[in-house]
Amino acid sequence: MLPQQARVRRPQEFRLVTRTGRRAGGRTVTAHLLLVPDGEPAKVGFIVSRAVGSAVVRNRVKRRLREVIRVRLAGLPGGCMLVVRAQPAAALARQSDLATDVDQVLRRLLRRPADEPALARQGRR
Repeated sequence: MLPQQARVRRPQEFRLVTRTGRRAGGRTVTAHLLLVPDGEPAKVGFIVSRAVGSAVVRNRVKRRLREVIRVRLAGLPGGCMLVVRAQPAAALARQSDLATDVDQVLRRLLRRPADEPALARQGRR
């Protein structure tokens, strides 16, 4: 379980991160990262839509993703907001595959300069 102060909970926060944050995707997850210069601890939220599967499958995917992120939470920069969106392939993926995919996506998000213009990023996708 993630600590309460480390969770994105309000719909406005989810919208802000997904619409204005940087995005990187993998086979099982897509992540949106927004760096907020406020000195608060990193916050993480999860989106698992019905496309992933039934309620039982979605809840299992959320639990597995929470555990993957919990281990990596201390490595996130302070003040960042991260939203992890599960892709339908996450339902059948092993825990190690989810962890590898999350690591890969986070590496891509964190190596990009924060002030990089959005148009320049679009050409590299």
